Amino acid sequence: MGQEIREERFAPEDYERFRAALARETRVLLDWLEEAPATPKHPPRLGFEIEAWLCDTNGRPLPVNEAFLAAMANPLATVELARFNVELNTGVFRVGPGVFSAILAETRETLRQARRAARHAGAELLMAGTLATLEPDDLGIHQMSPQARFRALNTAVLANRAQRPLQVDIVGHDHLRHSHHDVMLEALATSFQVHIETTPDNAHRAYNAAMVAAAPVLTVAGNTPYIFGHDLWAESRIPLFEQAVEVGGFADSARGPIRRVTFGTGYLHHSIGELFSENLEHFPVLLPVRFDTPDDALAHLALHNGTIWRWNRPIVGTDADGQRSLRLEFRCLPAGPTLIDMLANTAFALGLIEYLVDHSADGTLETPFSEARDNFYNAARHGLDARLRWGHGDPLPAPRLLTRTLLPHAAEGLDRLGIDPEERDALLGIIAARIATRQTGAQWQRAWIARHGRDWAGLVRAYRGWQNTGAPVHTWGL
Repeated sequence: MGQEIREERFAPEDYERFRAALARETRVLLDWLEEAPATPKHPPRLGFEIEAWLCDTNGRPLPVNEAFLAAMANPLATVELARFNVELNTGVFRVGPGVFSAILAETRETLRQARRAARHAGAELLMAGTLATLEPDDLGIHQMSPQARFRALNTAVLANRAQRPLQVDIVGHDHLRHSHHDVMLEALATSFQVHIETTPDNAHRAYNAAMVAAAPVLTVAGNTPYIFGHDLWAESRIPLFEQAVEVGGFADSARGPIRRVTFGTGYLHHSIGELFSENLEHFPVLLPVRFDTPDDALAHLALHNGTIWRWNRPIVGTDADGQRSLRLEFRCLPAGPTLIDMLANTAFALGLIEYLVDHSADGTLETPFSEARDNFYNAARHGLDARLRWGHGDPLPAPRLLTRTLLPHAAEGLDRLGIDPEERDALLGIIAARIATRQTGAQWQRAWIARHGRDWAGLVRAYRGWQNTGAPVHTWGL
């Protein structure tokens, strides 16, 4: 969905044409996956997306992303759905010695430029899962970024829902019920997305491993407890986004058996192509844009895949030399609290995925899919208070499981990838310190509110102040 489109309204024949092209391109991809030779094992490349807020000095959303982009003048920055959101991208990094130091240096400079551009636009930049000061009236169509793809997506989602409003119903510490008449609810949730390169012969194992690893990583990464003044989950983005663009499969539009925002329907057996076959067979086309490109370019396949928001999503790309590539988009993490916190989350995820792929034929370590899925939602809801199942054992308190078993597994995985011991220990040490202090981003926000009351503007100001120090969240005071 990052590419701009020309059309906004479509006729029935547009859908027929697009589905035919999608079927042909899916066949091209499946043939490529089947014929691709086994590749030598080598460390993957990484890339990142950081979604961020533009807000005023009182923490209220400020719809100035176009002025921000003009001041930023950097192709790594782009717009998001709402006029008060932006996306910052990174370069591509080969995993190996010194990689996290290189990522930190480049991304720190990008953030420095972004903060300066935000101030030029009269705003402050904030990286957080959501904005605690945001109110329902802030999410009207008038706040949508002007790009045609956003208007077309809104029209398509509502058409597939027969114009029924989107319903948010989340039970956490509080109970939030909210009805919304457009897709602007999606703008409530801002993420930190990690792109991990993989290969055709190994992609299905890496995908399975990412599904198993998602819950432990999310347990220590929660940063979104509050939405519309309600205290909900440790990572409330998960249920929010699943309901914000709720359009299902062919069985009955929004109430279909497979949802467009989903943890997934099961593990893969032989190929990452199984997901693209599922895309073709189970998800209605939302945006039947015309591409005058050969089937080998996979333009229709890429756009359709971009309108299906699995928490782990496969991406097919093309390198600068024209060679096709695969990567997994690890989508469950929130933005923030700080850059070093996000890199610690990345190291934990990367190491654990590598361990799982190395120690099991299918990447699951014999973890039942139902267990991985239940762990994921327990982690999102309860954070460090979650109980997780691992290795067919009884549910364990997440801190005990992470400290005794999963952090050592992740360290072993990072060693296999050639990460410097100093970087490995520093980043996983941040995860261990969060567990020891019981302070994630979500826990810090709840502690701040417990001490100061429901002063949402004050919370955002305090959060921004600590974020701007760059110190990891486990060191933040109240």
